[in-house]
Amino acid sequence: MRMAVKRSPRDKRKSKEKALVLPAIEIVQGRGRRVFAFPVDGKLLPAFASVTRIARTESDGVTGYQRPEVLSHISQIRKYLESPNPMLPNAIVVAFDRTVRFKAGRSAVSGLHGRTGLLHIPLPADDQATPGLIVDGQQRSAALREADVKRFPVFVIGFIAEDEAEQREQFLLVNSTKPLPKGLLYELLPSIDSPLPEALARRRLPAALLDRLNHDHDSPLRHMISTPTSPSGMVKDNSILRMIENSLSDGALFRYRGANDDCDTKAMLVTLKHFWSAVAQAFPDAWGKPPKRSRLMHGAGIVSLGFVMDAIADKHRRMRTPSETQFAAGLHCISPACRWTDGFWQFGLGNHIKWNELQNTTRHIQLLTDYLLTALRSANAIPHS
Repeated sequence: MRMAVKRSPRDKRKSKEKALVLPAIEIVQGRGRRVFAFPVDGKLLPAFASVTRIARTESDGVTGYQRPEVLSHISQIRKYLESPNPMLPNAIVVAFDRTVRFKAGRSAVSGLHGRTGLLHIPLPADDQATPGLIVDGQQRSAALREADVKRFPVFVIGFIAEDEAEQREQFLLVNSTKPLPKGLLYELLPSIDSPLPEALARRRLPAALLDRLNHDHDSPLRHMISTPTSPSGMVKDNSILRMIENSLSDGALFRYRGANDDCDTKAMLVTLKHFWSAVAQAFPDAWGKPPKRSRLMHGAGIVSLGFVMDAIADKHRRMRTPSETQFAAGLHCISPACRWTDGFWQFGLGNHIKWNELQNTTRHIQLLTDYLLTALRSANAIPHS
């Protein structure tokens, strides 16, 4: 990359106008639509590309198209950029006005699909609009701007836009594509050792535990969890992840967490396997059936029973890991009160829910959790709080 000084084509008598002159590749799409790919220091993005926020005009029309900055998302990307070995392979997409020009080099390498050359991007004065508007990548651009790094080169894909309507069209097209399924992301996480953005890093341990539960030969849930590579499983991966995350946060699995991600995953797996083996033993008629036939295997049952696991484990907290027998003893105490496959859940006066009307909602999960924990206390299976 090199800086060049150019005279403004609008008035050569004015002071010299600075411009970025960057090596680029030009391709032509459709009916003469020119698209450019070029590398640039991410710290320089604000110098030539800005963001147009969506808003309403006085006449209730829409102007702009970008959402407000998501500070939490920007913070996560920034932390990742400041980590020892970050990488941002995704290109920032920028719509340029016609002041941006491409010149093929004298020794340009031309192929069937494009040619090399130099892209001239004028750098505006403080009171002037930038020649580029970011169509995709505003959160990454903001994180690059804020990150405590001297430089960070990124790729930019640019195109010449006729007006804001065309920019908005491209924004919708870029952002309307189907995102990568979360289940696939979580299944890939355990195999990644390098630093990850905070949001993904938090999911790596739960995803690793889920993977072991679904594939270990001694797991009661072996091949029962539905994932992209095990689509025949009857229990949703999100339900298992939520159960594990709740316990890691402040439940039975929390005690096995150490500083700096130094976790006793072996003890975590033993606890999970002992508990779910006990569940299979305590509720044989409801175990292993599809959620439509058993609410035990439904999201509401899985998540609520996770809190039961935490409560029973807390009673036996002097032990490193509670045994399957200890978990089974607590579960057998609540077995008569459960309606996993028929009947009505008696949640209180006038609050009776048919077994198959129990839904995977926050309200129903809370109702079921409170009901099961109350049954445990009534049977003296856990101490009263």
